[in-house]
Amino acid sequence: MSATVKNPFQHIVEHLDPDEPNEQFYNLTKLADPRYDRLPFSIRVLLESAVRNCDEFLVKSSDVESILNWKETQTQTVEVPFRPARVILQDFTGVPAVVDFAAMRDAVMKLGGDPEKINPVCPADLVIDHSIQVDFNRKSDSVQKNQDLEFDRNRERFQFLKWGSKAFRNMRIIPPGSGIVHQVNLEYLARVVFKYEGFFYPDSLVGTDSHTTMIDGLGVLGWGVGGIEAEAVMLGQPISMVLPEVVGYKLSGTPDTFITSTDIVLTVTKHLRQVGVVGKFVEFFGPGVAQLSIADRATIANMCPEYGATAAFFPVDDVSIQYLEQTGRDAEKLAYITKYLKAVSMFRDYNNVSQDPDFTQVVELDLSAVVPCCSGPKRPQDRIPVSDMKTDFESCLAAKTGFKGFQVSPDRHNSSVPFQFNEKEFTLSHGSVVIAAITSCTNTSNPSVMLGAGLLAKKAVECGLSVKPYIKTSLSPGSGVVTYYLKESGVMDYLSKLGFEVVGYGCMTCIGNSGPLPEPVVEAITQGDLVAAGILSGNRNFEGRVHPNTRANYLASPPLVIAYAIAGTVRIDFDKEPIAVNSEGKEIFLRDIWPTREEIQAVERTFVIPSMFKEVYEKIEKVNERWNSLVAPSDKLYTWDSNSTYIKSPPFFDGLTRQLHPPKSIQDAFVLLNLGDSVTTDHISPAGNIARNSSAARYLTSRGLTPRDYNSYGSRRGNDAVMARGTFANIRLFNKFLNKQAPQTIHLPSGDTLDVFDAAERYQQSGVPLLVLAGKEYGSGSSRDWAAKGPFLLGIKAVIAESYERIHRSNLVGMGVIPLEYLTGDTADSLGLTGRERYTIIIPEPLTPRMIVDVKLDTGKTFQVRMRFDTDVELAYFHNGGILNYMIRKMSEN
Repeated sequence: MSATVKNPFQHIVEHLDPDEPNEQFYNLTKLADPRYDRLPFSIRVLLESAVRNCDEFLVKSSDVESILNWKETQTQTVEVPFRPARVILQDFTGVPAVVDFAAMRDAVMKLGGDPEKINPVCPADLVIDHSIQVDFNRKSDSVQKNQDLEFDRNRERFQFLKWGSKAFRNMRIIPPGSGIVHQVNLEYLARVVFKYEGFFYPDSLVGTDSHTTMIDGLGVLGWGVGGIEAEAVMLGQPISMVLPEVVGYKLSGTPDTFITSTDIVLTVTKHLRQVGVVGKFVEFFGPGVAQLSIADRATIANMCPEYGATAAFFPVDDVSIQYLEQTGRDAEKLAYITKYLKAVSMFRDYNNVSQDPDFTQVVELDLSAVVPCCSGPKRPQDRIPVSDMKTDFESCLAAKTGFKGFQVSPDRHNSSVPFQFNEKEFTLSHGSVVIAAITSCTNTSNPSVMLGAGLLAKKAVECGLSVKPYIKTSLSPGSGVVTYYLKESGVMDYLSKLGFEVVGYGCMTCIGNSGPLPEPVVEAITQGDLVAAGILSGNRNFEGRVHPNTRANYLASPPLVIAYAIAGTVRIDFDKEPIAVNSEGKEIFLRDIWPTREEIQAVERTFVIPSMFKEVYEKIEKVNERWNSLVAPSDKLYTWDSNSTYIKSPPFFDGLTRQLHPPKSIQDAFVLLNLGDSVTTDHISPAGNIARNSSAARYLTSRGLTPRDYNSYGSRRGNDAVMARGTFANIRLFNKFLNKQAPQTIHLPSGDTLDVFDAAERYQQSGVPLLVLAGKEYGSGSSRDWAAKGPFLLGIKAVIAESYERIHRSNLVGMGVIPLEYLTGDTADSLGLTGRERYTIIIPEPLTPRMIVDVKLDTGKTFQVRMRFDTDVELAYFHNGGILNYMIRKMSEN
């Protein structure tokens, strides 16, 4: 703790309780600075961290002044340090983080340092939730079968993580089968206020998953960062961040009785995308916030990455404390949480206008104006009122290929393909639903929408409705508590009758672990070249993410997932058309079976109770018997197995020396890929299935594996040989060189069309540097280290794009790949770039943040770009070849 170091703010330390001399806190109100009471509550959290950790080295008094002066400095690109209280990881990003830690220990030892310095100095929780797939569904034993298969596939990874939990201090592993990281964080891990080494301070965190922001709904400031940045935080390095603008989002009014939190968040997502909040904090205020439960607030905060903000903060109020009580937190903690937050003016009354702070700008949403909606078919920000779904889908069929278009010729709009399934004949057409998944922490953490889905299922079954057997239905709760209250309330049986059996506890379909579709369904889709649909209660629906055979994917509330599953198509107007006709020939409309908010709340009050949370979470770390019996080594240095196809020592630190080498200009680089707008991290580094004809599949086959053992890219992130081959391996990648979707590119010197990895390998053998050209929002989507690590291993030295997603830009910096940005008004098209030129990027000395540099082409043309190293710390990382190299050199110092 910084309290043991000379701190210039020691004079504001007070006792929270006069009878407890060892329980202290930094009382920010004693700064006696009128600016404090005008700060947004989210900025107050940054200020407290700076005050408490001020040592005039990593955190300086001038940083405290900059934060206090937020109103004046917010638009001036002022850099401040932030030391989060803890770090959270999931296994897809956690395995590579532990691999990096193990490799860093080896590197520190080689440089003569103490390898045990590579160790988390703040609490780190890793929740294993991304590995389970929907291989089995619609049966009561599906969950056990999927969990058994998960363990069989991932035993080696799990064994490695168990080693990590022993080898590293301050690292806790939550075993597979426990739930989704963000829901477990909300219901169990969140402290709200830390009590550590005699000091109280606000809980805060960064996480290696972009939806870490979900915890903002509980009043805990947190956001997603790249794993490499999280590793630096775990090693004691503060995050260097630009002091953000804060958009005040005022909520007023009361939602209609038929509106769900999902409808609200999809409306907020589209609205804030239009406002433009990239790189900013959003802080919610106004009387409408008091109308929302913590689960509703967490749903809105969860989708923060989809509207582009860094954080989406709901300060703690009485509703927050009631939630902590409902989820089984003990009374002593509730007492000091409330007392501390009130003492430092961080406790909110949303109906008290005098508490409203200053904001950069204010936007407003009247909750009474929200209508039932979905988002899709390819992006979460493309909201569609449910009443327009049919016409919107049909317009997408005809529209040119793009985010809202499939370019199907008009004569094929009504095409259909008959097929046999379970000895019965069915028909698929454009818009047919083939995946219906209640999934993702976005919604499964929210009892109102989960019980709403259960009550809708009950009414549907009672009306004689069913779901066609070929539709892949699934229910993957974010924690065991959900199953508990669904069973206790009596709705689980009805969900099961419609095919929504519990299939596992994890991200599953939302992350792309949807598992295989029935072969007859795949054949029918392929034969008719059909635009089949997936409907899921998730937060991401980018092309190629949910399933290769569902080209249209829609985000919806859990009740709407069931509704579209019953209808069997998205080409339906629920207001005018019956959802189905029952066995008696009666038309049933959605309005006939839709539960009201009052019905849902009555069930929630009765069945969502503290004892459930206590019972589930008291045994969470010991409930998985296979995890308990898993034997792992206990050595401090990991013994790498050269035969492993899951865990491999990465080459990032090969040849690393203590000495720094000045960066060199990039000479005569070829463009590996020429890409357009909104290239996501799913395009760059897929997480889903490994295609049998891919470079990664060929590598795994050469190691003796059969296709059934390939597993997913996400599960193999501990092996750089697989992940390098999986870089840009998404079948929906649109490369302008080819003018079509394919995981391929043209090797420009020869003109050969090759898989991206194979082309990069040829360039590397010739010693030629590589670039990527891209449009707007490059790297949007999931926080994914391998979307930066993979390009680094392919030999990509820089990316030139119109704009970047925040976390991905940070990841590129962390790997020493230069993020370059066209100057305002410039694009590849306006500059006449074809991508077939050779590029020389001049890197001058000394470098300064956001510096403009020259790019020279072999055609004689020159243009300028902005080098997106935004802070001096990021430049230090670049000079070291990346953040991990920087940390290794630092840890190797005597």
